[in-house]
Amino acid sequence: MNLYSVLENGFPKDRQSCALETHDGLYYSWSDLERATAMMANLLQGLGIPKGSRVAVQVEKSPEALFLYLATLKAGYVYLPLNTAYQAAEIEYFIQNAEPAVMVCSSKNFSWVSKIAFKSGTRHVFTLDDNRTGTLLERAAAQSDRFKTVARSDDDLAAILYTSGTTGRSKGAMLTHKNLSSNALVLQKFWGWKKGDVLLHALPIFHVHGLFVAAHGALINGSKMIWLPRLDTAALIQNMPRSTVMMGVPTFYVRLLADKNFTKAVCRNMRLFVSGSAPLLTETFNTFKELTGETILERYGMSETVMLVSNPYQGARVGGSVGLPLTGVKVRVVDENNKPCAVNEIGSIQVKGPNVFKGYWRMPEKTAEEFTADGWFKTGDVGRFGGMANGAKVPDNYLCIVGRSKDLIISGGYNVYPKEIESFIDDMDGVDESAVIGVPHPDFGEAVMAIVVAKPGAKLDSKAMIDALKGQIANFKVPKRIEIVADLPRNAMGKVQKNILRQQYTA
Repeated sequence: MNLYSVLENGFPKDRQSCALETHDGLYYSWSDLERATAMMANLLQGLGIPKGSRVAVQVEKSPEALFLYLATLKAGYVYLPLNTAYQAAEIEYFIQNAEPAVMVCSSKNFSWVSKIAFKSGTRHVFTLDDNRTGTLLERAAAQSDRFKTVARSDDDLAAILYTSGTTGRSKGAMLTHKNLSSNALVLQKFWGWKKGDVLLHALPIFHVHGLFVAAHGALINGSKMIWLPRLDTAALIQNMPRSTVMMGVPTFYVRLLADKNFTKAVCRNMRLFVSGSAPLLTETFNTFKELTGETILERYGMSETVMLVSNPYQGARVGGSVGLPLTGVKVRVVDENNKPCAVNEIGSIQVKGPNVFKGYWRMPEKTAEEFTADGWFKTGDVGRFGGMANGAKVPDNYLCIVGRSKDLIISGGYNVYPKEIESFIDDMDGVDESAVIGVPHPDFGEAVMAIVVAKPGAKLDSKAMIDALKGQIANFKVPKRIEIVADLPRNAMGKVQKNILRQQYTA
């Protein structure tokens, strides 16, 4: 079934009630949402693009951007969200790889985005801004506000999310209507969504957490969303007394705790705080509980799988653990021989379930490589069941994430892949080689750092290198610090020992 139809089944009977309230006081009813979605769906269908066409979107967060996502589903096309921080080299790769039929971007980026898109064969480029302007809305305004949802099978693609790998280029994770709808239905029950819930939404919507977890949760429950354009601690505190549910990354909770205006009274109507996308520090978990009386619910998911594991809504929430496998999801921890690990034994995390993606876009060999012979997806994460966390025993059926295989960095909830950053640094004049690592950061969880070796006779300027990178890659990928060194530590095989670098620069 089309994911849109599954979400629509949860819309309230009173379509005049509020679906979205913005930070600047605008109200969108459920009827407004449906009519705008239908008009955009009619526009997309009227372009005559073939079944399975991708609609690539790089725009600032707005209610209209959410309606565009829903319209893409409703019209039966494939949604491709792109981080607003991506620069030209990154966008060029995504467009060339995904070959979208439609590209939607911010007006300020139209000149360079359209040039890349048209050169790559994309025929339709629209603009959409966060102030309710743009050519997409101008064209959609002339369309009918009625549209019959296009039938789609469970196995048809609903979205492609690009996720990088340590060996270089990003991979497009293909998510089906079944992947996303099954996860939304499970989370609605697992997290105890109730009639009258109000979601405080401050996450970006180009990301699994903001779009497929938070927004889907409110939509499928017919719940109002208070829509903030970005993380703004003062705005969170202002709107929290009118909310019941908030989903955030650890940075949200760190900043709330640092604000003297954040008190137990502010949380008086809140029933659920969810944290994900990066590890939550035990200190943050404990301090938040002491201040508010509320226990943050930590969970675990991926671009390829949406949500996999969660601490329970009813039951013990354990700091340092991501909790129990969701209903219908199987999780195993295995050793290097693919044999199950015992409780408290660390190994590789593998998963199976209706939420696990179809494969990587146009990468059949990579897809085959990431699944075991018996059909389990290798997450690339390392963990254990049970053991100790937060100074207490973890139940044997609770999962703890110990680390990440390869060298993935998660900074502020965003995945950063060292190999990609290293390729940009290594191309700079005077650079011999580089190693990118993640180091602990009180706000972002981890910060990106680069250790660079200069070519003989070359003089490198760390600040100039950082400034140059800001013009090439998304800001969250740019190293917060670059250290110039004489050489990098290596093992007997000549491989750079990043574990030594992490130990050195963490200290």
